[in-house]
Amino acid sequence: MHFFAAMVYSLESSKELESSISLQEITKEPVVSIPIRYLCIDEEPSLLSEASLAPAIPTIDSKALVMEQTRGSELERLHLTCKEWGIFQLVNHGVSSSIMEKLKYEIEKFYRLPLEEKMRYKVRPGDFEGYGQKAILHSQDQKGFDWADRFYMITNPVQRRKLHLLPQLPPSLRETLEVYLSELQKLAKVLLWSIADTLKIAREEVDKMFNDEDGMQSVRMTYYPPCPKPELVMGFRPHSDATGITILHQVNGVDGFQVKKDGVWIPVHFLPNAFVVNLGDILEVSSNGLYKSIEHRATVNSSIERISIAMFFNPKFEAEVGPAASLINQDNPPAFKTVKMEKLVKDYFSRKQDGKSFLEHLRISKGKTAQ
Repeated sequence: MHFFAAMVYSLESSKELESSISLQEITKEPVVSIPIRYLCIDEEPSLLSEASLAPAIPTIDSKALVMEQTRGSELERLHLTCKEWGIFQLVNHGVSSSIMEKLKYEIEKFYRLPLEEKMRYKVRPGDFEGYGQKAILHSQDQKGFDWADRFYMITNPVQRRKLHLLPQLPPSLRETLEVYLSELQKLAKVLLWSIADTLKIAREEVDKMFNDEDGMQSVRMTYYPPCPKPELVMGFRPHSDATGITILHQVNGVDGFQVKKDGVWIPVHFLPNAFVVNLGDILEVSSNGLYKSIEHRATVNSSIERISIAMFFNPKFEAEVGPAASLINQDNPPAFKTVKMEKLVKDYFSRKQDGKSFLEHLRISKGKTAQ
């Protein structure tokens, strides 16, 4: 699930007008034919017809990661999961069910607001934060619209928050989000420390990049309306996250999240009250390719909406993103370039989002050295 993908918008006035329209409003009336800008018929089919044969993604127990008697075995399980999958379901994470239920209620309530209320938070010209539709457009004839409305905003560093977004949300939603973001911030720290331990990287090295004061954190609430021809559209197109880690919560329990494993798309069935955590490209780079980011996408349902909330954890803009120094030696030379986070963002914006192609852009060609 990828926060940078939410940032790439067309700046042409006509395209901005289209992307500001609420798909939720459009689908309140029966959809006779799919608007051409949403068509996505060239995507690879999933294993949905063979769901019983699909392997389940691994599960990691958050409590087991911190309990002395279970920590060693759970860290080994995490290590293998990050190598072989790059994604896992996180159980016993400590975020209370009352917070999760309150969040579900508040997000559903927000998406039931009249359009004029939601449009107070619409994406402004030239910006990428706010409410609206995401379109990644690199040519005049590219379709590129996902079948979804979303509300994306940067939440950390606190001084980077847009004053017209989180601070202006309805008080009950704002307060619930603040509690949820705080809980996930603590959870992410435990996960990042655990990943550092599995890689034998000093926790201080991770804290320096992802610290709570100026590490880049953001959140995206996404609403996927029903579609009468779900096979013709895509809720969120295939990509890997150019982030550290992403923590995904399937708010209303409707499936649609899929991952690509060994060239095959696999549906993910969320365990009750579990989060799905996926590694982003930045962690694949930091581990020098030992750990893997995973390509994923979102499909839509023909009869019911799907709602999710993703939180993204990234290095601060001033950080140098590259293979961890402690992992590099004569037998393990750097496989990726080292670049500033700010440059990484700009480079990402200049490229078409396509699977894991951005990660390949960061890879060092044989015979070349790190820059």
